[in-house]
Amino acid sequence: MLNERIKPIVMPKWGLSMSEGKVTGWLRPVGSRLSVGDEILEVETDKIAGVVEAGDGGTLRRVIGEPATVYPVKALLGVIADDEVPDADIDAYVAGYVTPAADEDDEAQAGPRTEFVETPAGTLRYAKRGEGERTVVLVHGFGGDLDNWLFNIDALAADATVYALDLPGHGQSIKTIAEPSLAGLSRALVGFMDAVGIARADLVGHSMGGAVALRTALDAPARVRSLSLIASAGLGPEINGGYISGFVGAASRRDLKPVLEQLFEDPGLVSRQLVDDLLKYKRLDGVGAALSALSGALFADGRQASVLAGDMAALQQPVLVIWGAGDRIIPASHADGVAGHATVEIIDGAGHMVQMEKAGRVNDLVRAHIAR
Repeated sequence: MLNERIKPIVMPKWGLSMSEGKVTGWLRPVGSRLSVGDEILEVETDKIAGVVEAGDGGTLRRVIGEPATVYPVKALLGVIADDEVPDADIDAYVAGYVTPAADEDDEAQAGPRTEFVETPAGTLRYAKRGEGERTVVLVHGFGGDLDNWLFNIDALAADATVYALDLPGHGQSIKTIAEPSLAGLSRALVGFMDAVGIARADLVGHSMGGAVALRTALDAPARVRSLSLIASAGLGPEINGGYISGFVGAASRRDLKPVLEQLFEDPGLVSRQLVDDLLKYKRLDGVGAALSALSGALFADGRQASVLAGDMAALQQPVLVIWGAGDRIIPASHADGVAGHATVEIIDGAGHMVQMEKAGRVNDLVRAHIAR
């Protein structure tokens, strides 16, 4: 069929709760030749700004989504097609496109947005996606939560069952951290796996979550199939102490926004909603004490208390290390020290939140690593 040669660019769905997004700008003009993975436009959600990548190769033949305009998920924003496809056929495709409505089947497939489970560390919140035979557990970093994986969880769930949890002291999980240490958080992670029935998993950890995943692989190797460490703590002594203290101490939007901007290569990706959500979290009872305890135990005086790179030689599991070249929180040079024990990928154009800024590339790397 002719329509098979015409590929739509639609408003993506990032995370279970996203229903609409705002086009903030196009990165390629009409007539641009596109390859799979090329960045073509920027979209802002109620959580964060992100980039839409080309899912198909071809020429950008139509730009439909207007900047500063809000569109529902799956709305047509543009069209990719080969040069030989007649303009009249593309016009007909655009005119006949109907934005699919969210229906009960979609909601049923998505399941509940989040769930809660009782563990030895307390009540923990988590999300679950996919039904693959392999099980992936996503572990966020210091001050983060499961929404740090908005751009990753569905992509990884294409061929695995994927869990993302809020560690103790974070998100909507219990705010008390019984053991504010890597070992304590590792035990909390294993306790979560026990509670939801995960015998063995591919662990994907970001920042502090990478160090927690690595600690788990060292202490409970039978529970870990593989490791994917993204901008991981625990691989060298340096860390941006100003960021840590600034995040812990920030009590207003004016204080917090410049701190969060350090997380990204492009500080414009920090949305007002992201700042407001984090301020709301930081004002919850117990959060200040939890973050202070963790930062004091793990990152006192702007140094990492636990450096595990030397222990990686003992690992039997395959390890993937991913870093944003522009990381201003933990230097990408830490990857140099583990190159002999891991596959290392440094990604240009991204900072500490590389799994958000370059989600397509990170998702491809992690999926390939897990498949191996």
